[in-house]
Amino acid sequence: MTRSTLILRYAAFAALATIANLGVQRLVLAFGNSAALFTLAIIAGTGAGLVLKYILDKRWIFHDTSTGARENGRKFLLYTVMGLVTTALFWATETAFWLIWETHAMREVGAVLGLTVGYVVKYNLDRRFVFTDRGAPA
Repeated sequence: MTRSTLILRYAAFAALATIANLGVQRLVLAFGNSAALFTLAIIAGTGAGLVLKYILDKRWIFHDTSTGARENGRKFLLYTVMGLVTTALFWATETAFWLIWETHAMREVGAVLGLTVGYVVKYNLDRRFVFTDRGAPA
């Protein structure tokens, strides 16, 4: 796979995971907007996006053909942990931009920057620690 193909696929999968996340959130929030439903929406949306991105990355980015609940459970747990690390990076960047400039425009610049860096870091962490059986494309 060429580098361009890899980048386009990875970006497309990130976009699909984001759409799934927000779609599930909207579905849950269609039942109301209480604090409990908001919390459920965030959790359900994050879970939907995470599972979709894992499945797509496993097959189409890292070409991982491993099977079995135990092996996939281990990989999914590692994949999730790597996501926690990069989510912290994203939140920290977005928050720093908000605290420094105190505008929504700059907060969003920080969010985009944090997400971009986070996804690059996530790919490299996943390649190094999660999908190690066959090796990912360079």
